[in-house]
Amino acid sequence: MTKHLILGRRSAFLESYKPMHTQTISPTIFALILSASFALPASAGDVEAGAQVFRKCKACHVVDSAQNRVGPHLVDVIGRAAGSVAGFTKYSSAMRESGIIWDEATLDAYLENPRKYLKGGRMAFPGLPNPTDRTNVIAYLKSFSK
Repeated sequence: MTKHLILGRRSAFLESYKPMHTQTISPTIFALILSASFALPASAGDVEAGAQVFRKCKACHVVDSAQNRVGPHLVDVIGRAAGSVAGFTKYSSAMRESGIIWDEATLDAYLENPRKYLKGGRMAFPGLPNPTDRTNVIAYLKSFSK
């Protein structure tokens, strides 16, 4: 009997419970919110944080002058064809023949895991597995591109 009373009280409570206020959002407002989230730039990375991440790259690359090191310089890398820096002779044939044009998407995929992205490439760097680090370093690289 006690069990029945407890269940009876619970069901009576649930039947009588009505939320004090229900909120609905109009389809127009929802569409505006949704579109605003997609209107943000895909790579709104932090340039200063990207400079810190780029420290991992400095042994082989520079971004502030057209000077090649172990790797090619990265001045104006955005929009540039892979394997095309004049005077840099250490490109692999895979890089020269890749047909890659460096943009945010290709850089992001490449920097995540260079050897997986481009089989036969020579870059020894293992990659940047953290998406935020990649977004920030790409923002940094963009700051040195036209």
